[in-house]
Amino acid sequence: MKMRHIITGILLATAAMPMAAVARTVAVEERSIDQLQASMTAGTASSVDLVRAYLARIAAMDRKGPTLRSVIALNPDALAQAKALDAERRAGRVRGPLHGVPVLIKDNVETADAMPTTAGSLALKDNMTRRDAPVVAQLRAAGAVILGKTNLSEWANIRSTRSMSGWSA
Repeated sequence: MKMRHIITGILLATAAMPMAAVARTVAVEERSIDQLQASMTAGTASSVDLVRAYLARIAAMDRKGPTLRSVIALNPDALAQAKALDAERRAGRVRGPLHGVPVLIKDNVETADAMPTTAGSLALKDNMTRRDAPVVAQLRAAGAVILGKTNLSEWANIRSTRSMSGWSA
């Protein structure tokens, strides 16, 4: 768990260094995928710019400010993924509308990245699956950047039909 916090801290600190310039030029709040894609096509933004802008937004809203804690883990390879996708774009290969767009995955969906899949439970805090769920594989094939994992209620709020609690009767 400590290593995860260290990696997250390094990623946030690295992303925040050039943030003043990025935040002025790349607005990501309330932007659609089409708008983000248009910015990348026009050359006014890159996938790396978008990843840095979203990391700054997560740092401001999730870690500081209102401390939402809605993002449970950040992908330490997100910037590298974005750089590779930017190189593909420069070479004339755009996979589709998700090419270079950062996305967050719910924490009960497996990813091959260096992030645990916990389903919101401390019991799985070290559960490193090292494989992609089919939906994540499809997102990667479409060019999406896996930015991180979002929090959820423990076990995705699953309810058993055989519970003694009374509410499942």
